[in-house]
Amino acid sequence: MDKQLFWGTFVAVFLAEVGDKTSLAAMTASAKTGAIWTVFVAASLALVCATAIGVTVGAGLFKVLPPVAIKWGAGLLFIAVGAWILAGKGV
Repeated sequence: MDKQLFWGTFVAVFLAEVGDKTSLAAMTASAKTGAIWTVFVAASLALVCATAIGVTVGAGLFKVLPPVAIKWGAGLLFIAVGAWILAGKGV
């Protein structure tokens, strides 16, 4: 296993997830219900499933598109979603 890749990915995903809507939803659910372990397991499983989809789609895209195209596409999609949310169309 590539340790640099592992820790780079860990830090990137950790920083992206801390304080986002997913974290806030988990905090709210555990605060409302007190079911800390149920919320932890459910949120963890959801993140694993979402990550599995991302890794699978990413692996497929890298077979047909150059990495620079994927980076630009992801960046533009990120900006588009941000603009959509700022325009009041998002959650």
